Amino acid sequence: MKSLIYLMPVAISLGLAGLGAFIWSLRSGQYEDMDGAAQRILLDDERTQPKDNGAT
Repeated sequence: MKSLIYLMPVAISLGLAGLGAFIWSLRSGQYEDMDGAAQRILLDDERTQPKDNGAT
């Protein structure tokens, strides 16, 4: 039971640290564009045509 004296503050502080990290991620805009990356991976890249040097 003496170990609870040490474990409870550690558990509460870890929970508060996780909550703080979550709130920070919300405020910094980490969840603004949830579909953008999923859509970008499906789109084709624009292909560039090779330059014609006039050689035939």
